[in-house]
Amino acid sequence: MTVGRIEHPRFELGLNSFGEVATDGGRVLGDAETVRLIVEEARLAEAAGLDVFSVGEHYREGHNDSATPVLLAAIATATERIGLGTSVTVLSTNDPVRLYHEFSTLDAVSDGRARIVLGRASATESFPLYGYDLADYERLFEEKLDLFVRLQREEEVTWSGTVRTPLTRQRLHPRMRPGGIPTWIGVGGSPNSVIRAARYGLPLMMAIIGGRPQRFAGNVALYLKALERFGHPELPIGQHSLGLVADTDEEAVETWWRYWQPVVAALAAERGFYAPTRDRYEAEIDHGALYVGSPETVARKIASTARDLHLTRFDLKYDVMRLPRDARARTIELLGREVAPRVRELLAAEPVQA
Repeated sequence: MTVGRIEHPRFELGLNSFGEVATDGGRVLGDAETVRLIVEEARLAEAAGLDVFSVGEHYREGHNDSATPVLLAAIATATERIGLGTSVTVLSTNDPVRLYHEFSTLDAVSDGRARIVLGRASATESFPLYGYDLADYERLFEEKLDLFVRLQREEEVTWSGTVRTPLTRQRLHPRMRPGGIPTWIGVGGSPNSVIRAARYGLPLMMAIIGGRPQRFAGNVALYLKALERFGHPELPIGQHSLGLVADTDEEAVETWWRYWQPVVAALAAERGFYAPTRDRYEAEIDHGALYVGSPETVARKIASTARDLHLTRFDLKYDVMRLPRDARARTIELLGREVAPRVRELLAAEPVQA
C-alpha cells in the first residue's frame, strides 16, 4: 500500500444511538419522550458539525429504536446536511424488498443522505419476535444480503432462494440512486463476515466494544487482501465504539462509570462474560475500546486507532441507559466542535497508510 493521509472530508465522525432512555433531573424519560429526544440530538449533532447520525435496531425494554427508518425519516425533516444511517440493521429478520422501499424513500426524503449498516444480530430478540429460527442464522443473512445488494445494483431483478418467495423481473419504486445507498457490513470479529463484505464489494464497519482495538488489525488486513482478490478497489473501513466526552477527564470517567457499570453488569450476568470492575473499566479507557475523556484525550485516542486500523470513519455510541440528557448533549457538542476538528488535525499532521 502507498503512504497517504486521512483528511477531511474523507474521514468521517458520527454518533450512534440505540434509543436508550435518558434521565432529566433524575426522572426517567418515557418512550415517546426518548424518541423525540433522539430527533433533537440529531439536530444538535448537525449543528455541532458531525458527519453522520445513526440509529440502531433493538427490541429490549429501555430501547426505542425498533422502527429505525421511521425515526430517520423524522430526523430527515428536522435536519438538512447530516448523513442518516443505521448503527446496525438486522437484515436476517427484515425483508429485503421492504427494507429497500423504506431506505429508497428515506433517501428521497433526505435528498440523498441515507446509508445503512447491515448485520446478522448480536442481540437476537428479533428472531422469535418475527418468527425466525436461530438455526437459520447464517443462511438468512447470506441469502437476504444477496437479494438486497442485487435490488440496489440492478434495475430489474430475478432471484430465488430458500428464505422468501422468488422474484421475476421485479422493478421497485421509488428507485434508489444508481448503485444504491452507501451500504456497510457490520462485523463483530468473524473472519467469515469480513470476507463476505469484501466479496460483495461493501465497506466494513467494525463493532469494537471491548479489548484493545488493535486486535482487529488482522481483520483489516484480511479485508484489504480479500478486496484485492475479488477485484474491488479499497473501500471505507469504520469503527463503532462506546464512550462519553466531557470537559475534563475526571468528569467523563466518573459519569460514564456510574451509568455504564450497571448496564454491563446485567449483560455479563446474561451472557456469561466478566463483570465490570473499576480496574478493568479504567484499563478499557487507557488501552481498550472505551472512548471516555476530555476532548483532547478522546481525539488523540480516535486518531491513534484510525492510524492503526486504516479507518476512514469513527462512530461514537453515546447513549447508555439512564445517562442524563445534559451529559448526552454535552458529548454531542464536544465531539462535533472540539474532537472532530482535532482528530482531523492530528491525522493531517501524521501520515497514515492508505
